[in-house]
Amino acid sequence: MTNAFKFTHNGAVSLKVDRPSKALVGNSEFDAARAIAFSVKDDGIGIPKDKQAAIFQAFQQVDGSTSRNYGGTGLGLSISKELTHLLGGAIRLESEEGKGSTFTVILPEAYRKIERQTDVLPEGLLPESAAVNTAEDTVNVEVDEIVESLSSEPFLSCAPDESSTKEISMITEAIRNVPPCEQDYLEDDRENITPASRSLLVIEDDRNFAKIMRDFGRERGFQCLVAEDGETGLHFADYYKPSAIILDIGLPGIDGWTVMERLKDNPALRHIPVHFMSANDSSLDAMRMGAIGYLSKPVSMEKVEDAFTKLENIISKPVSNLLLIEDDKIQRESIQALIGNGDVKTTAVATGKDAYTELVTGNYDCMILDLGLEDMSGFELLEKIRQSETATRVPVIIYTGRDLTHEEEKKLNNYAESIIIKGVKSPERLLDESALFLHRVEANLPEEKQKMLKMVHDKEAVLSGKKVLLVDDDMRNVFALSSVLEERNMEVVIAKNGLECLDKLKENDSIDCILMDIMMPKMDGYEAMTEIRSKRKYENLPIIALTAKAMKGDRSKCIEAGANDYLAKPVNTDKLLSMMRVWLY
Repeated sequence: MTNAFKFTHNGAVSLKVDRPSKALVGNSEFDAARAIAFSVKDDGIGIPKDKQAAIFQAFQQVDGSTSRNYGGTGLGLSISKELTHLLGGAIRLESEEGKGSTFTVILPEAYRKIERQTDVLPEGLLPESAAVNTAEDTVNVEVDEIVESLSSEPFLSCAPDESSTKEISMITEAIRNVPPCEQDYLEDDRENITPASRSLLVIEDDRNFAKIMRDFGRERGFQCLVAEDGETGLHFADYYKPSAIILDIGLPGIDGWTVMERLKDNPALRHIPVHFMSANDSSLDAMRMGAIGYLSKPVSMEKVEDAFTKLENIISKPVSNLLLIEDDKIQRESIQALIGNGDVKTTAVATGKDAYTELVTGNYDCMILDLGLEDMSGFELLEKIRQSETATRVPVIIYTGRDLTHEEEKKLNNYAESIIIKGVKSPERLLDESALFLHRVEANLPEEKQKMLKMVHDKEAVLSGKKVLLVDDDMRNVFALSSVLEERNMEVVIAKNGLECLDKLKENDSIDCILMDIMMPKMDGYEAMTEIRSKRKYENLPIIALTAKAMKGDRSKCIEAGANDYLAKPVNTDKLLSMMRVWLY
């Protein structure tokens, strides 16, 4: 009926409930006298003969272009077909282009076991195959037998007799005494770990590799926990508060990047040193997130030894060493006061030469670098460190008052883990980034420093007060997303297609972000994004593309059209909000 209303501009839409005619039943096994037909007739645009079979396929519509006049995903009829089939029924279609359509759903009065796949075809066409689905039949027979046995047996009374109670107790005791299945989890030390334990959490889905890491950890004096997926890893980290973590990236469920992000977002866990070991090679990304090291599999025992030595050094070191390179005396003193001296020892120098000497002779955990030095630029110092075999490689935080060009920023990204431009909120960010790379325990910091870090990690503050342009032709999506965004104190402006989107942008100069559906009438999302990016004033406006047609290549197509990011429908609201925080920060 929804389709009938959408495609009918003049005339009527009617619903008729009746016994199906012999013509509708055709050669199928339906008994017309024991079936019901629901016929929805409309005077709409109709469907061409050559499209009548195709429209029941997923993502197919009569007009399949992304700029068609009618919205929707092309999933409704596909879902209807599958539901009708599961109920033991069929769909019939009669239609003439320009004169309307009649869709008829035929269902048996009583549910019957599905003996064969029921095809959905225009009237008069027979399915190519009526082969029995053996697996499905087997399942249905088993279900039917269970249902019959349940209906033939009287229900248990709420107060079981003495013999029943005894039997239940025996079964319960037997279940308790069954030893855990060998495949349940890899044997570890979870039952013996206390808050004071020197413990290692291995988050790894490859059991052989996890076993090697567990055994190696035990040899080095760790009590070991093993988690075989990201969710369990996060749960163990939160519950056991391990001393160190070894993390794989390619995990089932949530991947290692998401695990790392959540670990570093949690004030109680972000100080725990994490070492990545993965088949993927993304060491710089890992270091930027605060990892102490990254090994690409396969790994040698020598490299594993080095990784464990790094973990042990950080765990056992009560004070971290920070190198501050800043030529302005007032700035040096203010940064030293900001970072504090409790669990961090800060060495401050004014020149590139002194900084290089310290990195060659000292043992530093992190360095903060201003680009404008007296004797050499920050770029020259970073290049010198990179080429040196003796200078310590440590996480680098660039802290500068200069507006960087695109080329400079690109160059710095090859050297530095973090770049902070001095401004109103920059001290908070500097404290936060340095705490991340120095693995400081937030709870041990002075109260005013803890408040500063809390402000940085207040995720809702990033969203609050922002204006979002939501472009989607499906009012259900608009309502659902608007509710989520307005709960975060965001202002939502709505457009139903690409043309409206451009008009709304002209009317509102203060749009902070666009959520862009792709498949819309009149002007699709690709065209709208291309048009927006053609205007210089919108070149930095964040656009997140939303599409139900999550096919291969969609992401690159959206990015090429001008999107900053991409999310497939149905929209995971947590993921969307996380994306928006990144682009609005």
